[in-house]
Formats: sequence, C-alpha cells, structure tokens
Amino acid sequence: MPETTAPSPAGFPAEAALDAAMRAALAAAGLGPRGANPLVGAALLTADGALLGTDHHRGAGTAHAEAALLARLPELAGAAEIASLTLVVTLEPCDHTGRRGPCTQAIIDAGIRRVVYAADDPHAVAAGGARTLRDAGVQVRSGVLTEESRALNRRWQAAVREPRPFVTLKLAQSADGCIAAADGTSQWITGPEARRHAHELRARADAVLVGTGTVLADDPSLTARDPAGTLLPGQPLRAVMGLRPVPAGAAVLRGAGQEAPAAVLLRTRDPREALDVLYSRGVRHVMVEGGAQVAAAFLREDLVDEFSLHQAPLLLGRGLPALADLGIGTLADGLRFSPDPAGGGPVRQLGDDLWWHLQPG
Repeated sequence: MPETTAPSPAGFPAEAALDAAMRAALAAAGLGPRGANPLVGAALLTADGALLGTDHHRGAGTAHAEAALLARLPELAGAAEIASLTLVVTLEPCDHTGRRGPCTQAIIDAGIRRVVYAADDPHAVAAGGARTLRDAGVQVRSGVLTEESRALNRRWQAAVREPRPFVTLKLAQSADGCIAAADGTSQWITGPEARRHAHELRARADAVLVGTGTVLADDPSLTARDPAGTLLPGQPLRAVMGLRPVPAGAAVLRGAGQEAPAAVLLRTRDPREALDVLYSRGVRHVMVEGGAQVAAAFLREDLVDEFSLHQAPLLLGRGLPALADLGIGTLADGLRFSPDPAGGGPVRQLGDDLWWHLQPG
C-alpha cells in the first residue's frame, strides 16, 4: 500500500503514491511502439493512493492511453466513486480530434475530477489539454517525473520541434553487415519470421522510403503484406528518393488498388528535403529501408530516431555493405546506439534471426 502521509495539495493522493503511479505509467508507456505518436502511459489511483490499473497507447489509430484505461473503469473501479479517483498520465492529455477524439473530453465524460501529468505536450495541435480540463472544473497538476517522461520521447519531441516526420531506419543484413552477396543477390538474407515482422513494421508507418538504387537492383513493391501475400490494412505511402530515373514498369509505380497507390518520386538526394515533402503530404512516420547510400545519408544528418535491425546468422565476406561511408575516421566518432526497451524490448529472436531495436545515444 503506498504511503498516505504527506497528502498532496487539492485532495490528490500522497506524493509518494503519485510518484509510484507515474513510474507505473511510464513502464506501461514503454510497451507501445514508437512512431508518429509519442509513447504514453496512464494509471488510475484511488483517493488513498491504491493503484487500480495502468494502460498505454498501442500505436497510430488506436485508443490513447487515457481512453484505453478509462474504457476499463467498470472493471477497475468497482464500487469506488469515480469522482474520487485520480488519473495519472505521462503526457498532457490531448485536446484535438485526429483519428480519435480528444482525451480531455473522454476524461470529462468519465467523471474524473483529478488529473496529474508529467510533461506538457510540445505538439501545438494537441496541446492545451490542461487548460480545457481546468475550464471544465477538473483539478490538474503537472511536473511529476517530467524529465523521465521527456527522456522516453526525446527523439519524437525533436521531430515535432523541427517539424519533420519521425524516422525509423530498418535494415536486414548478414552477421558481417552485408545486405547482398558479391553478385548482388539479396533474397532472402533473413528468414520468413523476420520478413513477416518487417511487414508488420511497415504497416505501422505512414510511408516507407527507399533509394532509386534499391528500386533498380531489387524492384521491390514496398507494400505491407501478410505471409500469403495479401495486403495488410493501412498501407504506407511508398516513396522513392534519388535522381536516377525509375523504369515505367517498376513495381512501386504499379498501384495495388486503393490501399497502395503508385509511389511518390522524390527527386532529391537530400534527406531533409525528402522529409519536408513527405511532411507536407501529412506523413508523420517514415520507415527508411535503404539502400546503403540512402541509409547513410539519414544517419549522417542525425535523422534516424529509431533503428530496427534484422540480422541473420550468415556470413557473406565480400558482399555489399549495409551502409555507405559515414565520414567516420576514428572509433571515438562512431555513431552510438543503445538498446530501446520500448515496443517489446531491445532484442528478439525471430526464427533463426535476431531483431535489434535500438535508439540513438
């Protein structure tokens, strides 16, 4: 049972209980996938500081953390009076209608009268939730574990500030860092489980991007498909970046129905320019799938917010390296990545292959 001494102002649970609840909400937030939306978790507390439950946002198009948790109120609250409960959230509740309605309205409609959140929402479109809640008579506090919340979403926040899409770099390579053999063959370096996972990741993104070199070498369709080859719901925009002409018969230029129209051609080698164009089209999450020149260009510009690496237990020796020159001359200047615990953890075995989920720094 959390401490109930040293009560918090305005009838909120004790500070120790709020701190513990926010840590539980942050842990829940990390269960969600990174992408166009921030990682957000929520927790529900009784008046005496007992934790009733937590929930989290599961990705673009799904219920936000607050709404997901409040939907479970009947089972969580039992006989408790709703107005006596406190909702604890890792990010200021949103105040706009996107794919889902505003979380502020869900909170008000549920009858919650106290809300504690960690950090203000930096997104101008979604911000202002605290003010809306206060105007509706809800008691609101902020600033509990603010730095921890910001650290959880630091790259997403950087993308919002620029503004630009959040960027995931996805590579599939051999154990010695090759994406193709010396003769150019690359299908398939990884096994069916890793390929299925890669298609699931594609389906989460707003757009998937490759260079003209990849189109000329592999003629990919860039659609997100299930193992039977059927298009998954919510196809990403297909984008090709580069100055070389794309053959008229290329797979990416053949529409696959309304779900997957023909690709957009980005006539540039500048990754920031490519992101600007995609952002203007409403893209908020881009999955970059290569090849070596394009991947290196995004890395050189510090535009990779998440690194998704599928690695096969295979050695190719003189194969084609996954990355072109990064301009790094000494070990101390290497680009460091760290394990990312979000979205299922930093390492997972997929058949014979490994999936590394990494973040910059």
